[in-house]
Amino acid sequence: MADSVVPFLMFEGCAEKAMNFYISLFPNSAVNRIERYGPGEPGAEGSVKRADFTVSGQPIMCIDSPVKHGFTFTPSVSLFVECESEAELDSAFGQLSSGGSVLMPPAGYGFSTKFAWINDQFGVSWQLNLR
Repeated sequence: MADSVVPFLMFEGCAEKAMNFYISLFPNSAVNRIERYGPGEPGAEGSVKRADFTVSGQPIMCIDSPVKHGFTFTPSVSLFVECESEAELDSAFGQLSSGGSVLMPPAGYGFSTKFAWINDQFGVSWQLNLR
């Protein structure tokens, strides 16, 4: 039986930068482990072979894929964040949307007092919701 289900993010050369950016946004976030490609391995030496980190307590894994793929992230899968305050939502929105694209700007949409949906600079999709 499966032990856990963890989001897994595959990057092409920017996994560490993305991971460090994400942990800077929310409390209770940290890099827990990084394994790097060494000499003669399929990935670029020093790039992320596998990293485990947490964002607001949620375990996430990431890699720098040594293989170039014909696909990337899509908004049909996103990280959903329940923000404790409007200030937290606004701050996360400002940082995540910088260099990315806004799918839904912060507003009340009937299903939420305030909600926003962003693709960040790395292509990862985030939904921000005010509790």
